[in-house]
Amino acid sequence: MTTCISRSVLIGTRRISADLAPREACGLLFGSADAITAMQGVENVAEDPERRFEIDPAALFAALRAERAGGPRIAGYWHSHPSGDPTPSATDAAMAAADGKLWLIVAGEAASLWRTSAAGALHGRFDAVPVIVDEEPGASEW
Repeated sequence: MTTCISRSVLIGTRRISADLAPREACGLLFGSADAITAMQGVENVAEDPERRFEIDPAALFAALRAERAGGPRIAGYWHSHPSGDPTPSATDAAMAAADGKLWLIVAGEAASLWRTSAAGALHGRFDAVPVIVDEEPGASEW
């Protein structure tokens, strides 16, 4: 299944990632499995933010409360790989719940989108998701 992602989401995640390098940046993705329409950067509260990420639980809980109250739906998560490889690592796989959420990984100008699953093709946790970037006019395949 292909997912459409807003160009503004890619611009925002790349900008935040560049600003925070060499630390890993992270945040939330909003929309649905079919279309990511917005993102939010959140604090990386990992003990070693240059090698891993952990989304600030307070920000995640606030987004979940907002979602339950009719706000934007959390479609997944994003984080950066300052090393330059947008492929999920074994560490990412160990952290990821098999809940079907999307994971966007940004590495400089490169990015990749993944869906978590209990038997994913990569590290037993992730499956690659084809992407169409929503831009004006029309869309381009990623």
